[in-house]
Amino acid sequence: MKYIQLILLFVTFLTLTGCNLAPNKQITNVNDYNSYLSVQKNQALENSTSEFNFWKTKLDNTPNQYPYNAKLAAANATMFKITGNIDALKEAEQNLLIANEKTSYNSTGYLRSLARNYISQHRFKEALALATKAEAIGENLQQTQYLLFDVYLELGNMPKVEEYLSKVKNLKDFDYLIRLSKYNDHIGNLDKAIKYLEVSLEIAKSSKNNYLMQWNYTNLADYYGHAGRIKDSYNAYLSALALDENDSYAKKGIAWIVFSYERNPAEALRILETVTKENAAPDYHLLKAEIAEYMGDIAEKENQIEKYVAKVANKNYGVMYHKYDVLLFADDASKKEIALQLAQQETQERPTVQSYDLLAWSYFKNGDAKKALEISRNHVIGKTFEPEALLHTAKILKANGKIEEAKVLKEELLGAVYELGPLTEKEIKNI
Repeated sequence: MKYIQLILLFVTFLTLTGCNLAPNKQITNVNDYNSYLSVQKNQALENSTSEFNFWKTKLDNTPNQYPYNAKLAAANATMFKITGNIDALKEAEQNLLIANEKTSYNSTGYLRSLARNYISQHRFKEALALATKAEAIGENLQQTQYLLFDVYLELGNMPKVEEYLSKVKNLKDFDYLIRLSKYNDHIGNLDKAIKYLEVSLEIAKSSKNNYLMQWNYTNLADYYGHAGRIKDSYNAYLSALALDENDSYAKKGIAWIVFSYERNPAEALRILETVTKENAAPDYHLLKAEIAEYMGDIAEKENQIEKYVAKVANKNYGVMYHKYDVLLFADDASKKEIALQLAQQETQERPTVQSYDLLAWSYFKNGDAKKALEISRNHVIGKTFEPEALLHTAKILKANGKIEEAKVLKEELLGAVYELGPLTEKEIKNI
C-alpha cells in the first residue's frame, strides 16, 4: 500500500555555501520517540517468521498443496515490508508463480496477489496484464477494480484511473476512500486528499485493525508534511509508532522533520542509524548521504552512496530504484549517459509525468537543454505539482532563457523547501 507519494528523499549534489539558515521552531521532543530507537524485539517480524515456518513445514510434508505456497508468499510479503529484504519479495513471487501455475492462472485471488507483488517490484505492465485477466474472470470483481485503479495510477493513465474510481465509489468504504485520497493528491487537491484519509482513519479505528490504522497514520503524516502541517505530521508518525514500535517508515519521517524542518542533522542521523539496522532498503543510504553533505562531511556522503550502489547492484531489485539511480547518475560526469538510458527505459515502461521529468532532467544534465525543454513542455509543465519536477523544470527553463517562467515556479518552490530538503534552498534562490 505504500505506493505513494511520499516525502521526496533524493540526493542533490551541489556545493553548500551559506545556505544553512536558522532552523524552524522546535516541534519534536526526543522523549517522544527515543524509546522506539532502542527496541530489542520485533514482534511483527517474529510473528511473520513463525507464520512462514508453520506453512513451510506443512508444504514440506504435503508438497502438492499449492495453497500453502500462497500462505508462504503472504508471510514473505510481510517480512519484506518489515525488513526491506528484497530476497523475501522475490521468494514471495516464486511462491505465487507456483500457486498460479497450479491453478492455470484462473484464480483471481492468486492473480491479484502476484500483481501486487509486481507492483512492489515496479513491474507495472506485468501487473496490469494479471489484473486484466482477473477482471475478465470476474470473481470478486471489486477487489480487482481496486487493483486496476492502483496499476493505472502507477502507469499514469488518468482516464482509466477515473474510470475505475467511479466503478468502486463508496464513501463509507476504507479501500475506496484511500484511493480517492490518492487521486486527489495526484491532481493537486491536497486538502481533499487529507480529508478523505482522515475519514478512512476513523473507519480503520472503528474496525480496530492496527495495520490499517498504522498505514493510515503514516500516509496522513506524509500529506500533513506536504501541506506544511509539520506538527500534525509529527504526531501522526508518533501514532503509527505507538501501534508498531518497529515502524521504520515512521522513524524515517521523524528523522526528515528533524533534518529538514528543525535543521538538526546530527539528531536525524542518530534516528536513521537505528532505522538502517532494522530495514535494508537502499534509499535510506541516500538520505544519509544527503544529510552528510549538508553537514559538510563529504567523505561520509560518498560512503553512504557507495553503500547504496552496492545494494542496488543486487539484480533482485530490478528496476525498483531506477528513479534514484537517474538522479544520482545524472550528477556524475562518468555516469550521466547511463542516467539518460535509464530515464528512457522508465518512460517506455512507465510513461508518467515523473518519468518524463527524469528524462528531461537527464537530457539537461547531458548538456541538451533544448531537448530537455521540449520534453518538459510536452509532458511535464502544467501536469504535476510535485516539487522535485517543478525544481527541475525551473532550472531547464532558466537554462533556455525563459527567465520569467522560471521565476513563477521559483515562487512556488520557495514554499516547498521542507519537502525538497535544506540542500535545495540555495538552488531555488538562485533560479
